[in-house]
Amino acid sequence: MAHPSSHTPVDLSALIKSYDVRGIVPEPFSPEVARAIGAAFATVVVIPDSGDAGDSTPSDLSKAGGRPRAVVGHDMRDSGPELVAAFVEGLTSAGIDVLNIGLCSTDGLYHASGVFDIPGAMFTASHNPAEYNGIKLCRAGARPVGQDTGLSRIKELAEQYLTVGLPGAATQLGQVSERSTLGEYAKFLRGLVDISGIRPLKVVVDAGNGMGGYTVPAVLGSGAGLPALPLDIVPLYFELDGTFPNHEANPLDPKNLVDLQKAVVEHGADLGLAFDGDADRCFVVDENGHPVSPSAITALVGLREVARERSEGREPTIIHNLITSRAVPDFMEAAGAKTVRTRVGHSFIKAHMAEENAVFGGEHSAHYYFRDFFFADTGMLAALHVLAALGEQEHPLSAIAEMYEPYVASGEINSTIADVPAARARVVAAYVEEQGGGEVEVDELDGLTVSHWNSQPQWWFNLRASNTEPLLRLNVEAADEDMMVKVRDDVLKLIRSEDA
Repeated sequence: MAHPSSHTPVDLSALIKSYDVRGIVPEPFSPEVARAIGAAFATVVVIPDSGDAGDSTPSDLSKAGGRPRAVVGHDMRDSGPELVAAFVEGLTSAGIDVLNIGLCSTDGLYHASGVFDIPGAMFTASHNPAEYNGIKLCRAGARPVGQDTGLSRIKELAEQYLTVGLPGAATQLGQVSERSTLGEYAKFLRGLVDISGIRPLKVVVDAGNGMGGYTVPAVLGSGAGLPALPLDIVPLYFELDGTFPNHEANPLDPKNLVDLQKAVVEHGADLGLAFDGDADRCFVVDENGHPVSPSAITALVGLREVARERSEGREPTIIHNLITSRAVPDFMEAAGAKTVRTRVGHSFIKAHMAEENAVFGGEHSAHYYFRDFFFADTGMLAALHVLAALGEQEHPLSAIAEMYEPYVASGEINSTIADVPAARARVVAAYVEEQGGGEVEVDELDGLTVSHWNSQPQWWFNLRASNTEPLLRLNVEAADEDMMVKVRDDVLKLIRSEDA
């Protein structure tokens, strides 16, 4: 039944971004909007993925009477259940059967989409404040849905449905079933990295009141009925609370690591793990409470996966985005792997992972992608690899991490700029035009990357504009601290100068 509408055109640009859906509840993200997005998702992704558009039909469809299926889950935010219910209405009205797995992490939703080979929708706003919610969408097998792979069309259809009303209901409405997949998810991950034989480790885990408090006891503990591991887990903020009463569930912000760093030292722990709100990202601190860069984790895990690939007679490929440390391709190529550099963003990484049949991929934002996990990102599997690498030998994590951090990075520095094109032009003039090429290499794969890495002194920087704010994001890396500081300060002066 079509919903009444004022026929006033609706614009969802502020809600549906390049990679996912994200906004404040209830405005602009209301149950009515969720229902329209559900109906659009059914049309653009679920029905074509079911085989009606020529694709092979997943075997699970026969169990649902031949109707297309989708899986839906949500994090701990209070607004989740109501939004999920509306989204499910949009799906079932289009004749889609829905498997509702309830509370889950984002990688838990990807696991269900991968195992059942059906499209999925995860309701989460990750590390955003409590008033936000969102949706991460995927195709069957956890394949990404981004701006160029269906999300822009979903936006157009949802806007149409909100303007003129939803299409009429299908002749046969879809049915909803419920099932917890937490135990299956935990067993699946345990089967990928066996840490049952490592030396005993004490691990402090900061879940930030997010979904890590739900998944860590199942995967790293015995909460899902799996055998106990040689881990002494010290929990911080495991209570599920979408208001984030202790700190933001964003481990990339240093202030959100303070409690974890303190607890690691106080408990004499071997390491600390911090998860974001939907627990798809994992950040690591060493036994001294010092953060281990995501690039170092990418190198550590990547080398483990490269060694496994080569031992099985395969030529490994590793994916990394362009802000990742140059140490990553250095280590991977020295170990005999092919490396592929991509733009920033999970949809780009996942697409390249599948195209290249890459065994592993890493991002500076602490997203880690695995071929064994449907080419999707999972912070928990990365954590298992770190625990295995640490527990299989006697050295402390600080010594291991030091090997994988040979260069000095600035971290991402944001500058609010009134005239972004003019600021970028000043940088281009100083580093590209005035040098006339020379020993500097320039590319525009994602923003502006200027590299002096193949000559002495070694340095590079990337300058990217935000898609939604008047911001320029700067990342600098150099072979030593002095050069990193010089390049960083020189570029920031150009960016922030008011002189044309």
